[in-house]
Amino acid sequence: MSYKAKKFESLLGNGELSDDLLKSHFGLYEGYVKNTNGAMKLMKNEKDSYKFGEVSRRFGWEWNGMRLHELYFENMKKGGCSLEDKSALFKKIKKDFGSYEKWEFDFRDKAGMRGIGWVVLYFDKEEKKLFNTWINEHDVGHLVGAEPILVLDVFEHAFLPAGMKKPDYIDAFFMLICWSVATKRFKGV
Repeated sequence: MSYKAKKFESLLGNGELSDDLLKSHFGLYEGYVKNTNGAMKLMKNEKDSYKFGEVSRRFGWEWNGMRLHELYFENMKKGGCSLEDKSALFKKIKKDFGSYEKWEFDFRDKAGMRGIGWVVLYFDKEEKKLFNTWINEHDVGHLVGAEPILVLDVFEHAFLPAGMKKPDYIDAFFMLICWSVATKRFKGV
């Protein structure tokens, strides 16, 4: 089995994140797809247990790098789209955080923390609760049994090459959120 990079060119020309920045970011994502495929091939064919072990350890980084970028790009849209206050996701955010504004403050607060990583609005299927979390690395810190609903890349490659400051990048992300995608993910859990 081989994975193909998805195309996200529909995000170009969005007025929030530059086309050069996005194209560079797409290239990084395509590298994760390529490395995921390469790691899978090596794990299938490698006979040396040391090399097999090292590739196997690295696989989570490449796989999650691929999938997190897909979730991130997919939950953005040129012009964004609003979160309907009658939607199940809006109602759940309000119930679990007290209000949409409290959720947004918490999400932005986590995104603004020092360091590189991801901020994810997760749904815990067992407790039936939404929560925001910070993830340092692609392959470390993901929460077992929790489903990603909204994903924000806060690695510096997502904004520094365009000369953006992190708060401006977070603002740009919020302008691009496609809440219908997040709502669909929530319905799926």
